[in-house]
Amino acid sequence: MNVRLLNNTPLSVCSHAIRTCWDSHKKSDNGGDIDKDLIHRIGNVNKHKSTLEHLVYSFEIVGISRACLQELARHRMASLSVKSTRYTLKELNKESSFLPINDENMLRASKYILLIYDKTINDNNMESLERLRLALKNGIANDVAKYALPECYKTSLVWTINARSLQNFLELRTSKRALQEIQELAYSIFEALPQEHKYLFQEYLCDSNTAN
Repeated sequence: MNVRLLNNTPLSVCSHAIRTCWDSHKKSDNGGDIDKDLIHRIGNVNKHKSTLEHLVYSFEIVGISRACLQELARHRMASLSVKSTRYTLKELNKESSFLPINDENMLRASKYILLIYDKTINDNNMESLERLRLALKNGIANDVAKYALPECYKTSLVWTINARSLQNFLELRTSKRALQEIQELAYSIFEALPQEHKYLFQEYLCDSNTAN
């Protein structure tokens, strides 16, 4: 997978919102250390989490499975714009057979499906991909054929989330109990954040030693 930060709100917007509550703008550090400490103290220490909603991040996420997408969609305080299956299936329709299952065909298949550490699962998904390809070749419409998509089928999206919801996402999805793929996604999202914003999220990582 690949994660890229597209846009984010400056920290100064959040500190300005916080200072509006107490009319304390004269103490502002214009997004410097004083304001960073203020955001952490009010948002994280004092738990006035609504102030963190003024910080919004948009990410481009490329190459996650539909299984991972389904779990991502459970985080409702976020917006998702997902690559249309119609266009992805048009690409698949141009491919030749993915059988027999060998290294060359698995490499081609990896453009469309997520291959994991389990050979039995990979073999089953390769066969599912081939059946889907044949259905398209036989003229079945994309909107009908997509009901045969395996959960490992890859997709891409733009994901927008505020800091409060992102803290919750990172706390839940960096857990060892989470799906391995979404664990990897969560850490990739953290690493894509601006360096000066990471301090707001560090304590919500289940293994903070893995993050800079």
